[in-house]
Amino acid sequence: MIAAQAKLVYHLNKYYNEKCQSRKAAISKTIREVCKVVSDVLKEVEVQEPRFISSLNEMENRFEGLEVVSPTEFEVVLYLNQMGVFNFVDDGSLPGCAVLKLSDGRKRSMSLWVEFITASGYLSARKIRSRFQTLVAQAVDKCSYRDVVKMVADTSEVKLRIRDRYVVQITPAFKCTGIWPRSAAHWPLPHIPWPGPNRVAEVKAEGFNLLSKECYSLNGKQSSAESDAWVLQFAEAENRLLLGGCRKKCLSVLKTLRDRHLELPGQPLNNYHMKTLVSYECEKHPRESDWDENCLGDRLNGILLQLISCLQCRRCPHYFLPNLDLFQGKPHSALENAAKQTWRLAREILTNPKSLEKL
Repeated sequence: MIAAQAKLVYHLNKYYNEKCQSRKAAISKTIREVCKVVSDVLKEVEVQEPRFISSLNEMENRFEGLEVVSPTEFEVVLYLNQMGVFNFVDDGSLPGCAVLKLSDGRKRSMSLWVEFITASGYLSARKIRSRFQTLVAQAVDKCSYRDVVKMVADTSEVKLRIRDRYVVQITPAFKCTGIWPRSAAHWPLPHIPWPGPNRVAEVKAEGFNLLSKECYSLNGKQSSAESDAWVLQFAEAENRLLLGGCRKKCLSVLKTLRDRHLELPGQPLNNYHMKTLVSYECEKHPRESDWDENCLGDRLNGILLQLISCLQCRRCPHYFLPNLDLFQGKPHSALENAAKQTWRLAREILTNPKSLEKL
């Protein structure tokens, strides 16, 4: 048993050093290329409208606010200034979303975003996005990369297609630090020893973002609050949870397997599903010793089996907001197909670790 486990870890490490590292290097190169273009477009936006200041800064070899959705898809979060005059309201009526309402007694004119505030005092995410989309469209025509970049039509999101190869979504957002959403108040679960109190304090201090993007939990449900709602995102908090042990290595292997074998019609799976399942695996295996390098094979198997279970049940709860289903709106046939493919992968890795050389 131990010999089999060691063999699997050996092949996984080889896979990580060869396939995962070359994936990372290729994506880093793409990110540099993409960020040059995006920075240029955002510079033009800023000239027209100083309230939209680019926050795409490189820090320690990574760009703050950039998320890799897949090797050809990226999301850049553009942090806006001055949320101060608004109260943050998440009463659970819009899963995964919250609204920003003028604080009592505050005058609309006190806000930097005065013309985007609705009659009932909400700061409308859609109105801000619509204005931003117009500015980006104008900037694309003026920027020095106009030959290689164009806007993606037929969406209320702000998306750029670069060199006909990459798609970058630019999302206006507010950074919320020092508060924690009510809809995530159940976390951490009291009966689970992971993460420890210090890590919990760090994660909560990291806070969350409010994004102006289409909220997929509301697809098909038109409501008056929908256009005002902001989507909750916990990227930095989630990254902090995955520090230590082989957690990040495990996620890197999962992303590489997804890119190579689970990029399927209907796009049932993305990197974020993998990140979410690693967090759940941390709860199931709360001891640090469960994440030693020699446990990498066990953790990977556990996550792949959990992924199959989620795909078969057609439900993958968001880690911090379990009422939000990350598979919502995905075609059932695509989820079934992904379950079969994941099962094939898991079986192959488990029965023949050497197969990783070909995967």
